Amino acid sequence: VQLQASGGGLVQTGGSLRLSCKASGINFAINTMGWYRQAPGKQRELVATVTSGAATNYADSVKGRFTISRDNAKRTVYLQMNSLKPEDTAVYYCNTRLRGYDYWGQGTLVTVSS
Repeated sequence: VQLQASGGGLVQTGGSLRLSCKASGINFAINTMGWYRQAPGKQRELVATVTSGAATNYADSVKGRFTISRDNAKRTVYLQMNSLKPEDTAVYYCNTRLRGYDYWGQGTLVTVSS
C-alpha cells in the first residue's frame, strides 16, 4: 500500500489550498479514506474522512471550511481547504485502514501565516 500526498505549501490567513493523495496497492473504491494532521508539539488528529459511499465526516474545527472528496477513477482523495487559519498549520497525512492496519502517506506541510 502506498499513499502519495501532495499540495501543501505556505498560504496567508484566509487563503486556500487543495491537498491530493493518490493511493496504490488497495481496492481504492471500497476503502474509507481520511486526512489527519499533526501540529508541532501536538498529537495527530482526525481532519476528515470519506467512505466508499462518499459519506463524509469532519472535525468540528474544520466544518464549513474544508471539503473532502474522492475520485475513484483516479484513485485519489482530495482535501479542499478554504478560509485557512494559523491554527491549521500542520503536517497533513492521508490515511486508510486495511485489515485493521493503518496506512499513512508521507505527509505534506501546510503553513498558514498570520
